[in-house]
Amino acid sequence: MLEILYRVGALLEGHFLLSSGKHSSKYVQCAKIFERPEYGDKVGEMIAQKISHHKPDVVIGPALGGIIVAYAVARYLGARAMFTEREDGIMKLRRDFHINKDEKVAIVEDVTTTGKSVLEVAEVVKEYGGQICCIASIIDRSTQPLPFDVPFYSLMKLELPIYEPDDCPLCRQKIQLVKPGSRTEKKN
Repeated sequence: MLEILYRVGALLEGHFLLSSGKHSSKYVQCAKIFERPEYGDKVGEMIAQKISHHKPDVVIGPALGGIIVAYAVARYLGARAMFTEREDGIMKLRRDFHINKDEKVAIVEDVTTTGKSVLEVAEVVKEYGGQICCIASIIDRSTQPLPFDVPFYSLMKLELPIYEPDDCPLCRQKIQLVKPGSRTEKKN
C-alpha cells in the first residue's frame, strides 16, 4: 500500500488542517490513488477481500473521501454503493439513496483519524434501520483507540504527527495552514 501512495504522490508535506480539527505536517491525499483507476481498483479489491466475510448488502462512505472508496469496494462485493453528505453541517443520505431495514452495511472511508466522519455516517445508517457489519479505511492514522463497536479494518496504519491546534509547532512557525479535505478549502 505504501508503494502505491508514493507512486501516485499521495503523501504530502506541509501544514494541514485535518477533518478532525487537528493539525499535521503530513497529509495523505487518497484522491490521488483514484486518479489512476488501476490503483483505485486494486485498493477497492484489497478492502473487499478484508470485509467480504461480513457479506454487506450496502457499502457507504462519507463525501468526499468515501465516495469512490465505497464504489470501488462495492463493485468487488456485488453490493450497492452510496454516500452520505453534509447539508447545513448535518450528515445525510440524499440523492434518493435508501437503506432498507436490517440491510447489512459496511462503512468505508479513505483516511480514519478520530472516526468522527464514520460515526456521523453510522448515525445515518441507524436512522434507516440498517445494521452496520464493519468499518474499513484505506489508511488508519489514529493515535488513540477508535470509538467503533463493530470490526474495523484498514489497509495500512500510518503514524503521522498530529497536533492539537493550540499546541501546534507549525502554527508557532507561522506556516500557512491548508485544508485539503472536504469541509474547508483553506485557512490562515
